[in-house]
Amino acid sequence: MKFCPNCEVKLKKSDSGLQCPKCDYVEGGISKKTKKVIEETESEFNVLAENEGEEALPTIKIECEKCGNDEAVWWMLQTRSADEPTTQFYRCTKCRYTWRNYA
Repeated sequence: MKFCPNCEVKLKKSDSGLQCPKCDYVEGGISKKTKKVIEETESEFNVLAENEGEEALPTIKIECEKCGNDEAVWWMLQTRSADEPTTQFYRCTKCRYTWRNYA
């Protein structure tokens, strides 16, 4: 039983000798080199910029801690483990101050 010197995976018999199934290392034959092309895909999860998409967020009547304005937009995120409640974020519509409530 032989193992690959590169990735330490057990070598398997193939037409060209003993071959590593992981990195294509070949022992006792002609090795073929291949390049793996990894394509980057754009994530489905979007983080909003400071002003982007805010008009789509719901508003709530709550007093701003900084300026006293009584309206803010709000959203919720799971910032801690799944067995704990979500964190509520608020942003004042007047002064743009952001604060959170750990509910």
